[in-house]
Amino acid sequence: MNGIPVLFASGDCIARAWENALLELYRHGGDVATQYDKPGDPASKDATMTLVVEQPLLEPMIHRDMPCGFEELQEYVMEVCDGIKDHCVRDPENPDDTRWEYTYHQRLFGYDVPTQGSIDQIETICRQLAEAPHTRRAQAVTWKVWEDQACYDPACLQSVWCRVTESAGRDVLSMNVRFRSNDAYKAAFMNIFALVQLQQNIAQRVSELSGRPVEVGRYCHVADSFHIYGSNLAEFEGRFLGAVEKRSFEQRTIRYEDVRDMMEEARPGILEKAEKMRR
Repeated sequence: MNGIPVLFASGDCIARAWENALLELYRHGGDVATQYDKPGDPASKDATMTLVVEQPLLEPMIHRDMPCGFEELQEYVMEVCDGIKDHCVRDPENPDDTRWEYTYHQRLFGYDVPTQGSIDQIETICRQLAEAPHTRRAQAVTWKVWEDQACYDPACLQSVWCRVTESAGRDVLSMNVRFRSNDAYKAAFMNIFALVQLQQNIAQRVSELSGRPVEVGRYCHVADSFHIYGSNLAEFEGRFLGAVEKRSFEQRTIRYEDVRDMMEEARPGILEKAEKMRR
């Protein structure tokens, strides 16, 4: 390969697709240094990755080696889909404001453009698809050229693109997302899980606007830099690869349906925590 490797992985469900992508990256990714390496850190495993989840709502959806607990996963879903932490975004006009540079929800649902105001890109996608399901224009972006070229922590997720097509007599909504940079081991599972929830929400909204049922179709996750940091390789080899060698796929995963109620019951506490952050 002349340059960074370009890899492909797929799976019938989220858990299998993520696991397959990590294995493909570990076996065939390049050895690349990063801006965050400390002295003595090994090179990261890195590649451009296209990851396809063929049936995003198929169980088992959750991998037990995800980098968080069930409540933290629920909190992240609410951050991306409900905007519970949008108040943490800094005022770009105030150089003394040290809050976050962005949240994905704020960029997707309230994209602020100078002289234009706030744009709800997700609602726009839904209305475009309700009017013309086959449109190629139903996309949302996060990058702000006037801010992100120079900021310390620019958005990793770059765009969301959707299209509705017919499959076996059903209307299905496919979604593509693109990341410029994606921590394959410590972040990608949470990203994919939350974005599939967003995909489901978009399908439901298009159904509502169009008056016809729209189901969730395949999910495609493209990362320009899909990487396992060198500092995490020893943990990955011992924990993740160790589990792959010693346990069955069923033992390495869990059905979302079996923990959904527990995750939903955590919502009030998560909202209270977010409110404390606001105060």
